[in-house]
Amino acid sequence: MIYTDHAEAIGRALRYVEANLKEDLSLDRLASRSAFSPYYFHRLFQHHVGMTPANYVRKRRLANAAGELLTTDRRILEIALDYRFESQETFTRAFKKQYRMTPGRYRTYVKEILRQQEQKRRTGMNKTDKTDKTAANEFEREPEGWMLAGSHPGDYEMGIDRKIVHQGKASGYLRSRRDSAGGFGTMMQMFKADAYRGTRLRLTGFLKTENVEQWCGLWMRIDGKDQEMLRFDNMSNRPVKGTTAWNPYSVVLDVPRDSVAIAFGVLLCGKGRVWADTLRFDVVNETVPTTDVPDEEELPDGPVNLDFE
Repeated sequence: MIYTDHAEAIGRALRYVEANLKEDLSLDRLASRSAFSPYYFHRLFQHHVGMTPANYVRKRRLANAAGELLTTDRRILEIALDYRFESQETFTRAFKKQYRMTPGRYRTYVKEILRQQEQKRRTGMNKTDKTDKTAANEFEREPEGWMLAGSHPGDYEMGIDRKIVHQGKASGYLRSRRDSAGGFGTMMQMFKADAYRGTRLRLTGFLKTENVEQWCGLWMRIDGKDQEMLRFDNMSNRPVKGTTAWNPYSVVLDVPRDSVAIAFGVLLCGKGRVWADTLRFDVVNETVPTTDVPDEEELPDGPVNLDFE
């Protein structure tokens, strides 16, 4: 299918970007990873990712540079040159446009936030010995607007990470709280379907995983009256497992005219952790196939294996 081939080509280009953020990432070089002409690749990339290749590369370089500001004591100039900015001044201008503060101010401000959060966690640890200590330095408060749900929500936790980020200042994470995490947990939202009735809706988001033993993925559900499930996909037929770099994933569903609500989120089954960032919704046309998980298996045309052999 052409759409699948296009998505795979963009995926190859994105993986190349992740592995070579400190190298030359010109349009010609990225296009060569997809086997398309630079002109066609540029259009295809913008359609799938929502921004031009140059903008995407700049945002990823800035995000990684921001992470280094928080996790290392390297000079700002060294970081700037590593990520192929011509000078510290050029880097500072781009960084300030993205983060609304200079690199030096960002380093001081966010490190103080993390220090305060770590202090709060350590205070809590002193009161309860059973608190999981592995996330003390990495994570902070729950993300606004999101709720923790699932079959076993007590076995999972969600929050904001300011060190591991795809774009901007933070990502959301979902992680197991213990080795024997049961069922699944999800960080999710729900909103009215009014604006999308009668459309084909695509949820796209970037996920990064670490030691996911079972599987994780994006999910979306379209609900009708009395919470009747009209459409659903949770990527169970294309799960994300193990440890992976930032990659884009999509869920595409038709929103029937009688839809009432749309629920969506990130789910995790079993031990591991998953980060999510840069989620967005797009109305797409019928050339983009849906990814529904059918409610029931399709019945065969007739009886089979009547002699059990």
